[in-house]
Amino acid sequence: MFANSLPPILIALGGAAGTLLRYWIGMATARWSHSLPWGTIFINMTGSFVIALFAGLTAAGGRLQISDTGRLVFMVGLCGGYTTFSSFSLQTLDLLRNGTPGRALLNITLSIVLCMASVSAGYLAAQTINHAQIRESK
Repeated sequence: MFANSLPPILIALGGAAGTLLRYWIGMATARWSHSLPWGTIFINMTGSFVIALFAGLTAAGGRLQISDTGRLVFMVGLCGGYTTFSSFSLQTLDLLRNGTPGRALLNITLSIVLCMASVSAGYLAAQTINHAQIRESK
């Protein structure tokens, strides 16, 4: 019975670790986040990169082969606890409610553009690493 409950516990521990990491980075960037939530933008950008890199490296045929549980712990737990899109949404609403629609639009634009660039970079990095493995094995 305990063996069946182990993966959710591990995912929860990964989530706790991601949440603490998000908290520490948020605190470290708080002094720069008065006009825009730079900490949240940074967290979403790096989280987007890391989850895509990990997904690409651990997919079928990727360089790193780990268990489904390991993938879930990292991607759902750690990355899910780390990324803060819900915070992004609330902070954007707060910018609108505080009468700064230009800053809200800038927050939306930067978050989407930088996270899409980061997820693309993570994917391309994984592809490059995966192709290097194929060349090395020949």
